[in-house]
Amino acid sequence: MKKVYVTRPIMEAGINLLKEHFEVTVQPEERDLNDEEFLNAIKGYDGVLTMLTNKVDENTFKTASSVKVFANYAVGFNNIDVDMATDYGVAITNTPNALTMATAELAWALLFAASRHVVQSDKLTREGKFTSWDPMGFLGQPVSGKKLGIIGAGRIGMAFARMAKGFNMDIYYNSPHRKRDFEKETGAHYEDLFEMLPKVDYLAIHCPYNLSTHHLIGERELALMKPNAILVNTARGAIIDEKALYEALKHNKIYSAGLDVYENEPQIYPGLTELENVITCSHIGSATYDSREAMSILAAQSIVDILIDNKIPDNCLNKEVF
Repeated sequence: MKKVYVTRPIMEAGINLLKEHFEVTVQPEERDLNDEEFLNAIKGYDGVLTMLTNKVDENTFKTASSVKVFANYAVGFNNIDVDMATDYGVAITNTPNALTMATAELAWALLFAASRHVVQSDKLTREGKFTSWDPMGFLGQPVSGKKLGIIGAGRIGMAFARMAKGFNMDIYYNSPHRKRDFEKETGAHYEDLFEMLPKVDYLAIHCPYNLSTHHLIGERELALMKPNAILVNTARGAIIDEKALYEALKHNKIYSAGLDVYENEPQIYPGLTELENVITCSHIGSATYDSREAMSILAAQSIVDILIDNKIPDNCLNKEVF
């Protein structure tokens, strides 16, 4: 029987699917394996279900040469060298669609929390400092009818934009290529990034992380934004220059930010979490029961497809290995 290794506990639906076909080992601890532990753990396995925190590179393919598929438990895959995997004949899969709505919803939660001082008001109330209604207390930014900028026009960006229509927002978007279907469904206007930034009241990042999007939002871009603008990031942390964001927030160059991801995760730029005008979450974009269960099934099924059914799954990122 072929063997599959799962690098952290995940929803049982995916584990049970794997157990129907394989000898399955699940790393039992609620922590990430370090690089050395990861390499030692996966030797001799045929398939590995990885987390986005597991680095999969040429050294991985050399050390664990028996592994024929790495199924990444995430939609993003910047932790994996896909080109190198192809060179070594190893299939790579991810979990698109399964977390689209959950991540878009979390982006909206951050947007509202950052615009309406939800966390700060909650803290004051819990501390017993709420003494009366305050006509000047916790004044925030309105959402309805405002201008929204979206970077990235993929599944999550599209879902986020659809939700924005309910608030009668003027939607602008930027992506490497103009997408007519995105415009038709959401009423969004395609904009050059530097033309869009000064216009929008809210900016939501939903693009993938790669060399072209590294520090896409930095000091220059933040300086173009309105002083009452709010920035939300549920994509990948390094799309934003975290130092530049800290400086912009500290000196009130922009109004606030809602962040679920960080440049050097789990480390966060010193002082960022001490600012009152930033909301910080712990990378929970896909953290709903439904989403995480769907992710577990999709990741597991892709391993079954490749190792048992000799089938190319739709979510394979390098179909050319077949």
